[in-house]
Parts: sequence; structure tokens; C-alpha cells
Amino acid sequence: MARENRDLNPRAARDHGGGLDGAMSVYGGKRNDWIDLSTGINPVPYEVAGLTPSDWTELPDHGAFERLTDAARSFWSVPEGAEILPAPGASALIARIPALAATGRVQITTPTYNEHAAAFAAQGWTLQNSGPVEARVIVHPNNPDGRIWSVGDVDAPLTIIDESFCDVTPDASLIHLAHRPGVIVLKSFGKFWGLAGVRLGFAIARPDLIARLNDLTGPWAVSGPALRIGEQALRDTAWADETRLLLAADAARMDRMVTQKGAQLIGGTGLFRLYQVDDASAWQDRLARAHIWSRVFPYSQTYLRLGLPPADGWARLEAAL
Repeated sequence: MARENRDLNPRAARDHGGGLDGAMSVYGGKRNDWIDLSTGINPVPYEVAGLTPSDWTELPDHGAFERLTDAARSFWSVPEGAEILPAPGASALIARIPALAATGRVQITTPTYNEHAAAFAAQGWTLQNSGPVEARVIVHPNNPDGRIWSVGDVDAPLTIIDESFCDVTPDASLIHLAHRPGVIVLKSFGKFWGLAGVRLGFAIARPDLIARLNDLTGPWAVSGPALRIGEQALRDTAWADETRLLLAADAARMDRMVTQKGAQLIGGTGLFRLYQVDDASAWQDRLARAHIWSRVFPYSQTYLRLGLPPADGWARLEAAL
């Protein structure tokens, strides 16, 4: 019980992947010297093309938003009765969603992505792992262990289904529930397409919820370049199909390499893998001395999460292990 309370404590450090500047301050090197495996971002990003001067100089018009949402509706097979709201990253939506309902109790099963708990706590909600609730968050597949949820888990008056990592396993998606009252499905663009700096995310829900979220995000929330890049990438289904195959092969390669060094695979997705090791901090230190950054967690001394390296990083990773 003590661990559950600590995991849900909104004052606990909101740890994330990344943070290479901090790693460099301890282990030296320049940014180009490092391989960052602490995030779940595709190391082979979608190739951006076709940006125009007006994407940078003009306020985005309604047509640009419509073209992006049409592409999103087709790519994710969004059901009729659900609408789509683009936003500057899924995190921007996560921060605003708790304001959609009166404060109450929210179930967030840990361990999981900690920004949901922080957002609900900031709005005065009571955080708990089980029991009767007015809201529920399920990260599907879960971060960091890759847990897959089911339709039966969508059972609260307000249910947020965070599918930030679901594009690697689209058959598991719960997007068909987005037309249900009180259900919000979140999508992240930066991870699967490897373009986290674009800052683009989506909320998919019934029109009443989307209208209220739109009021909270305000006008021109998404930049012109992000609208153009998002539309282009979402329409490129051939790239998505090929990328899923490549990510699955690389995830299997990662598992073979790391488990041969004594780690035990716990789970993950095609974009990151979670291992149990004897001492996660020691593993992170050993990798960092080779300028490879990994992810450890404040609630576990044995969890080590690794993203996938770029093509020229595999040999370095194996040597460091």
C-alpha cells in the first residue's frame, strides 16, 4: 500500500524520458555523442516534405484543420458520432481533460504515465487505484509495461483511453468506443512517426466533449507546419505498414540482445521494451558511461526501459551492455 500511495502522490517527481542535458552534465559528451533510448520515439522518423512559406507565416485556416482531421478520421477509422480535435501534443490535452467534469474520484492504475495523475491532482481530483469512481484513465498499451486493456475496462462516466503507443498495434485499438458518452481517446503523433518536436496530438470523442475541449485549448492551437506534416503522414498508410514491420523486427532484436546479458523481458511495445534487471541504476550508469541514455523509474529499483536505437547505434548498444 505504501508503494501505491507514493506512485499516486502528485508532489512526486514527474519523471520522464529524455533529459539528455542532465545526463551530459554528469557523464560528459555533446548531444551528438549520445544515443537516447530513454523515450519511446521512433528512431527512424517520417520524412518531412512539402512545407510552404505560408505554413510558417500565416495563421492556420479552417481548411488546414479539416484536411488534417479528415486524414486522421481515415487513418484511425474513427466511428461516426465521434469528432476529432487536434492539439499541440497529447500532453496539452491531458492537462485540460480533468476540467471537463466536476472534481471527484479518478482511477489510474499504476505504474503508468504520470502526467494523467498530475493533471487530475492539479484540478483537485482524488486519485485511487480501484473502487467506485467518476473518472478512469487507461493507457493502452500501457507505459511502461505494454499492458493491453479491454472493452470491459471502459466503465467510468468519464473514461480517457490514452492510445499514444497504439499505432504499432492498430488491431488492439479501442477507437470504436470513441462515440460512447464520456469516452475520450487520445492519440500522439510524435511517437510512432518519430516527430515529437512537431507537438501534435488528437482527442477523439463525442461532439459535446470535443466542443468543450476546443474551448479550453483556444484558437490556432496547432501550428501551420504541424497541420501540414500531420496530414501528409496520416495519409501515407504504406509508410505506416512498413514501419510497423520494421519496429517489430527491431523490438525482437532488442529483446535477444538484452536478455542475453541477464535481463528479463517484462513487456513493452514496438517502440520501447521493459526489462527487469538486478539493479536498474547500475545498468543505467553502465550504459551512460558509453553515452547511451536509458530510462529507470522512481518506484522500482529493477525496471529498465529501453527505446530502439537508430541503425548505427546497435553495435554501440551491444558493446555497452
